[in-house]
Amino acid sequence: MSYQERRAIVSFVSTALIAMIYAAVMVQRYPAVDAYSADVFRFWGAFVLILIPVTIAAKIVVTIVFSILNTVITREEDQEVMDERDKLIELRATRNSQYVFGIGVVLAMGALVIDQTPSVMFALLFCAGVVSELVSEASTFFIYRRGF
Repeated sequence: MSYQERRAIVSFVSTALIAMIYAAVMVQRYPAVDAYSADVFRFWGAFVLILIPVTIAAKIVVTIVFSILNTVITREEDQEVMDERDKLIELRATRNSQYVFGIGVVLAMGALVIDQTPSVMFALLFCAGVVSELVSEASTFFIYRRGF
């Protein structure tokens, strides 16, 4: 298995774990008020604003730990050079991710059209973001595995 495939798997698993743990912690803080209360919107604002630095910090830690463990186990240095093939694979994975996120945004807006609460819309947007990142990592893995 190549370095890029291992990196994609680690990133996939870490993204899923970070999202599940973060959502489990934050759901406990959901306010028990009317669905259209200002407290609900404040909760979702805080949810997103806290999610960004938590995800960035966790991804940095996971990347560093993966790099160290990969170097120790395989006795190979990290591959810092990206050639045209790597860039093309990254573009394809990004394209797939953007398609999934776009569909998720349309579904979130559709939830409002069918009279769902704003919390449903925000939850769908969160899920769309997580699923799009997972699709990006899975696409990267499968494209490298396929050999393109």
